[in-house]
Parts: sequence; C-alpha cells; structure tokens
Amino acid sequence: MHIFRTLASAALLSLGSTASAQVVTMATGAPGSLAYNAGQAVAVVANHSGITVRTQPLVGYMPLLQGAEIDFGYANGAEAVFAYTGTGNFDRAHPNVRLVGEMFQLTTGIMAPCDLGLQSVDDLAGRSDLRIASEYTSSSIIPFYIRGVLATGGLDYRDFESVPVSNFVSGIRALGDERVDLALVSLNASAGQEAAVRLKARGGLCYVSARIGAEAEAALAEVLPSGLIAPLPRIEGLNGLQSWDAALVRVPWMLLTNADVSDDLVYDLTRVVHRNKDALGIAFGAFNRANFEAMAPESTTPYHPGAIRYFKEAGVPVAD
Repeated sequence: MHIFRTLASAALLSLGSTASAQVVTMATGAPGSLAYNAGQAVAVVANHSGITVRTQPLVGYMPLLQGAEIDFGYANGAEAVFAYTGTGNFDRAHPNVRLVGEMFQLTTGIMAPCDLGLQSVDDLAGRSDLRIASEYTSSSIIPFYIRGVLATGGLDYRDFESVPVSNFVSGIRALGDERVDLALVSLNASAGQEAAVRLKARGGLCYVSARIGAEAEAALAEVLPSGLIAPLPRIEGLNGLQSWDAALVRVPWMLLTNADVSDDLVYDLTRVVHRNKDALGIAFGAFNRANFEAMAPESTTPYHPGAIRYFKEAGVPVAD
C-alpha cells in the first residue's frame, strides 16, 4: 500500500482545483462485475488524488450517460460503438457519449470440451449437432463476441443448435454441466476454471481458435467493432490453452463519459488514470496488464476533448 499512497499523493499534487472542487458520479455495474471492479479501482485512486468520485452500481446505464445524468461509466469497445451509432445491441443512438480511454484489454474466445477435438473454427463446419450457448438475455453484447469468432470461419449461429442462457456465467455453467458444447469464456475466468474441473474426465475445456489473417480480421470487425484477433501459444497449465495454441479475441475495456462533462474534469481524471497504473493494479489486478501508452485506440465513438488534450501533452497517440 506504500506504492499506492506515494502514487496517489503525486497525482494529487499535480491536479488543479477544478476536479477537487467537484463531486462526480461514476456508474460501475452490478457488484462483482468487471465494470464494478474496474470502477471501484478508478474511484479509489481518483478519491486519493483529489477527485471526489461517487460510484453507483447501475446496470444498463448508457441512457443515463447520454442524458448527462451520470458523468462516467464503462463498456467494452464494441458496445461503445454500438451505443454511439444505435447499432448492434442498441436500438437507438447515443450521440452524446464520449470515450476517455482504454483501461485494459479483454481476452476471450469460444470454449468446448477438449475431447471433441475442436481446435479451430474450421472444425466446426458441418457440425450442426453441436449445441451453442445463445441469446444471453441479460448480457446482450455476448452473442456478438461469439458471432465474431464464428464469422472468421464463415459461420453463424444458424449453423448450430442454439441453447438460450441468461448471462455470461450461466453460459459457462451450461458448458460445465454438458448442456451446451460451445460457449464464450474469458481467459483466466474463474467460472471457466470451475467448469473445466467438472469436465476433467473429458480433458477439461479447450479454446476453439479463430482464423487469422486479413480476411478473418475484416470478418470479425464487421460483427464486433474494435475487436482484434490475438494468436496465443499453447501454455501448459493455463485453462483453455493447455492442449493447443489458439487465436482468441481481444476488445478494449473503455472508460466513458459524455460531451457535457467539462474538459478540465476529463483531463484531470485521464491524467490520474494514466499516471497511476501501479496503484490501479493493486486495487484491481486487471490493470496490471494495461498499456497506458496506447490508451486511445481507434473507434467510431469520439474521444472527449479533455482526454485528447491530456493525450497530446503526454505523448499518447490518438488513433484516427
């Protein structure tokens, strides 16, 4: 905690009076969720750095961000694009939403019991007998991840037997209970590790590799904006990669704001995040894999002017 206090104190000394005089609201998602854990970490560091942040564990808060009823929130890069443009899992546009920057990247992919021998999406062709987790009624972004991976092999949900599930974790549990053969599982997800233990007699769980190459990247981007294909090697002892290498999908986890939030406040919060990776990593381990020198990846959703001002001063490139 000594590192945390030292970094927080340094950030506090560098802040102006604008942020410290204002209380800001930050939607963090349901307790235990990725948004909640990331939001709590940023709030703790910001509060120790002179920005008073009040977190609110809200779900489905994009309309509140659009209406400037909250100041900050979180979403993956694809969902930020869908919200801004009114596409994907959003039925109307949210043109007031702005990006602050990437917090870290999410790595995920489709898993199957290892004894099925499904090493890549090419092995899924012609397998209409396979049951795939679908709908994700309370996590409507998840099917876009699955569709994106399938699209790299020219496949879609219609090529399989769909089994509706309610959310990300329930899809993984359905995999462990052998009610589905395919489901989305994030790298190192605890629920995925638990499901693999249940399937130990079948060799555990293994990732089904996406295709790689320019055509595959284009197919993924068509379904999942901001998604990238990440080839990973076989790693003994790492759930999903213990038997063969696989190309998974990476999407940036973004801090969002709205156009009505002041440039100075967004500038100050961007600076606090950028300068406090170690403290953020102590508060929530996912920040340890952050690359804050590439904090502004390409997106259809525009960056807030306050964030852009800080990035220019700090030498962080802002993708077109």
